[in-house]
Amino acid sequence: MTAHPLDPLSAGEIRQAVAMLRRDRGVDEAWRFASIEVKEPSKDAVREFDSAEPADPSGPATSAASAPPREARAVCWSRVEQVTYKALVSLTEDTVLSWDDMPGEQPNMTIDEWHEAGHALLQDAGVVAALAKRGITDLDNVLIDTWTYAHSMIPEEYPGRRLGWTDTWLRGNETGNPYAHPVNGLHIILDMNTMEVLRIEDSFSIDRPEVMGEYVPSLVPGLVQRTDIKPLIVHQPEGASLSVDGNEVRWQKWSMRLGFNYREGLVIHRVTYDDDGVERPVAHRISFAEMIVPYRDPSEDHYRRTAFDIGEWGLGFMTQSLELGCDCLGEITYLDAVLHDSRGEPYEIPNAICIHEEDDAVLWKHVDERAGAEVRRSRRLVVSFHATVANYEYLVYWRFYQDATIECEVRATGIMVTTAIGSEQAAPPTGALVDERTYAPFHQHFIVARLDMEVDGPDNTVLECHAEALPISADNPYGLALVEKRTPLRTESEGKQDYDWASQRSWKVVNRSRSTRLGGHPGYKLVPGGAFPAMFDPSSPMLERAGVIAHTLWVTAFDEEERWPAGEFCIQSSGDQGLPAWIEADRSIEDTDVVLWYVFGLHHITRPEDWPVMPADIVSFQLKPVGFFDRNPALDLPPSPRSH
Repeated sequence: MTAHPLDPLSAGEIRQAVAMLRRDRGVDEAWRFASIEVKEPSKDAVREFDSAEPADPSGPATSAASAPPREARAVCWSRVEQVTYKALVSLTEDTVLSWDDMPGEQPNMTIDEWHEAGHALLQDAGVVAALAKRGITDLDNVLIDTWTYAHSMIPEEYPGRRLGWTDTWLRGNETGNPYAHPVNGLHIILDMNTMEVLRIEDSFSIDRPEVMGEYVPSLVPGLVQRTDIKPLIVHQPEGASLSVDGNEVRWQKWSMRLGFNYREGLVIHRVTYDDDGVERPVAHRISFAEMIVPYRDPSEDHYRRTAFDIGEWGLGFMTQSLELGCDCLGEITYLDAVLHDSRGEPYEIPNAICIHEEDDAVLWKHVDERAGAEVRRSRRLVVSFHATVANYEYLVYWRFYQDATIECEVRATGIMVTTAIGSEQAAPPTGALVDERTYAPFHQHFIVARLDMEVDGPDNTVLECHAEALPISADNPYGLALVEKRTPLRTESEGKQDYDWASQRSWKVVNRSRSTRLGGHPGYKLVPGGAFPAMFDPSSPMLERAGVIAHTLWVTAFDEEERWPAGEFCIQSSGDQGLPAWIEADRSIEDTDVVLWYVFGLHHITRPEDWPVMPADIVSFQLKPVGFFDRNPALDLPPSPRSH
């Protein structure tokens, strides 16, 4: 029996869902499973479950009467019929509740397809001949990387097919970096259902330059590693100040539940803060809902390179196991994740989520000539996971602080995509030279955080806040006056907002049905960070597919089916069935259940220092209490012991 309705599916539940679809809907071995995940119960059902009387400790973890029905969503497709279906199954009742075909839609790509495509292409005579023409005959060191298509770029002769296009890379040796040696001008279009090669685009060839693209120490010529680094050991002799019970995490005054699925990876549910014995809700659910990476180089090798890393592939499927002392430092608690392959067989990612606490320097301090010094060190709870998406790594950290601030940080590292140029060519203006006759194209990483807020309850309003300097006047003779203007966003059309550095714009989520001792309303402010403009022509196919990147913030009325801001089915999409379509109804977003969609990320103007492996580029934003408390909530922290 599952301990909590929001817990991810177990391996047994995944197998049960697959067995029902095979039994009742004829999903045989010619089909693939794109996704299987828990269908989260309604918010009211979760609140009712959480507020129920605790079960008898000597009995089962939950009562069947108090738990909502356990359900699972699945997306699968027939490779023969090339038809996609969405299913909803009841694990509680062992019944298929719905089975809907999705004409013209392509589900997310799977890791199995990626591996199968690479293997099939290296067996194709035409591909082998194209490589041999370039002097490449040792196929063991060839990496063929399959990407997805945008509808506007699909060749007219292949309508309705599930297509992939490929890059080709060459390792210098068995463990060498393949991305150091692009095979330029060679791209293959294939049918992902049949693994049939449809077209070999052999448009040009460039003599491979001599590059130093290795990063593994044993492969870097003349590398001498530093010897002046002393050990840094984090030691908590009494253990960490946190507790983990199943998927529930408690740390000081914070509590939350951790989830995980194929698409978003880590999901954080039911975030609350204990305010003098009262558990006050802050957010119902926070996660990443999309990641869009357009390459801003129109050359032959890159014009199709527009990745939807979450919608097309899934951060959960790309999540890596974490290692103590490398990815996480200190007293660590890990959670495993259970996912599935395209046959519907479950597998486990050990140590998928890392939970630990960190020192964070000084939180507050003052030195008084009579009272002396009072100083409190800050500590933070960190919940993290790492995903490898082809050449890039995304390291995601959600941090919870003792002053009730929440911070989201993303570190992008890994290896840049590169292109070789001819000996007489200069690097184009759309990229930077990073090695001998090798450039890395400029590109952008747009990340969409989905923030399903619940500030002191479900009925919230978002205020647009910005600062204004008042003009010089009789009341303001020196021009010093600075005021903050706050405007409630009333409808979804008003909820489309852009960052403005000049006015220091931010957004505050408030609960106007509650008042504080000081006469205000409790709130949490979204403090922007990592925001940048899309810089696309309004008619660009990119904006037609992903209108979400056109604005920094969107605010919508909650709808449990509105989960994916660029649409549920991004692969080969011709239009946008996400946020721009949802807000056409222009629903009210005042004093109601609202979702904030915050767009941030990396505007990557590449540089030589990013090569051959990129130092982490770091972006972050915060959710900060503003009027949520009557005073500093960290006033009760004890002083740190005076020790070395």
